[in-house]
Amino acid sequence: MKLDEIDRMILAELQASGRMTNVELARRVGISAPPCLRRLRALEEQGIIRAYHADIDPAALGFEVQVFAQVRLARQSEADLAAFEARCRDWPMVRECHMLNGEVDFILRCVAPDLPAFQTFLTQELTAAPQVESVKTSLVIRSAKDEPAVPFGLLG
Repeated sequence: MKLDEIDRMILAELQASGRMTNVELARRVGISAPPCLRRLRALEEQGIIRAYHADIDPAALGFEVQVFAQVRLARQSEADLAAFEARCRDWPMVRECHMLNGEVDFILRCVAPDLPAFQTFLTQELTAAPQVESVKTSLVIRSAKDEPAVPFGLLG
């Protein structure tokens, strides 16, 4: 779908504050509420808007540990890759799973309440998974930037 300036404005406003009413959204982008709602529904139906989420601070809920795990599989057949991806979707600690090219096959972002909980996951689940050849982990010390949104300003 080709997005016009109003569609991009709708997306940028929702990205900044997804909890506003359609009337408020329409006011911010300079159109009336009915066409704003039609555009919003079209963006949802086309999969451009995938979901609406609250941005929750993991540490406030007791998730003190964040780890990036670089995973190399023994084989990279499509069946093996798909099986690993499916397994990652079933692990609650794995919050992101990205297939890469290069020396590692996947990078995972994991969150855990503490180091012992992550260590248990690492030794009993991740490294024990079929086809996992090696895992290298990096504990996050602090985050300087964490923006889940897309940079609309780069679209011109």
